[in-house]
Amino acid sequence: MTEPAAARVVFGDRLDLAERFHEMLQEHGIRRGLIGPRELDRLWERHLLNSAVIAELLPPNCRVLDVGSGAGLPGIPLAIARPDLNLTLLEPMARRVAWLQEVITELELTVEVVRGRAEEGPVRERLADQDVVTARAVAPMERLAKWCLPLLRQGGRLLAMKGESATEELERDAAAIAAAGGGRGEVVSCGVGALEVPTTVVVVERVAATRKASGRRRDGVRRTRKDRGR
Repeated sequence: MTEPAAARVVFGDRLDLAERFHEMLQEHGIRRGLIGPRELDRLWERHLLNSAVIAELLPPNCRVLDVGSGAGLPGIPLAIARPDLNLTLLEPMARRVAWLQEVITELELTVEVVRGRAEEGPVRERLADQDVVTARAVAPMERLAKWCLPLLRQGGRLLAMKGESATEELERDAAAIAAAGGGRGEVVSCGVGALEVPTTVVVVERVAATRKASGRRRDGVRRTRKDRGR
């Protein structure tokens, strides 16, 4: 399948790397449990381009952590489109970690792969203070906020790729997001004008540390004794 015209715009002079990643997914994706059979004919639009266009939300040379990277989405397309990024892929499953390492070696990308889960203490210690955390089809916003916001520096942003129900989900989980240290979220569209169906992203900034214990501030967020003593 020939790549769509948008691929040349999004990937520029690194289109050959995107084409190779596309070939690898076609060849190995179904057999290795990375994609479903119905996805083969829509890898470019639904997966590679859908992932790569969120690069427009990333500042130059920032630290990016892709949580639950799986087949490498959105992490690998981001690494291809934006080689300036300091990118880490976080994935708990050994077979998928092996796949990610194979892709990185084949495409000669400067990307780190870490096996683990975002909520694990050692992972949080190792990967703290990210500028951006990305997540695609990982979990509802309530859980994503709890897992991902602690990995960000204050002022860093969680970019959660979502579907048509993004606004509804953001409103439903607003209290949980605030409790995890997130500010007011917004829903943005990426790839407008390039993609037939733009990518929907929920953006949440980390504005405070996670609060768990008793005591409430005037804004209604619970705070710890340590917080109250400051």
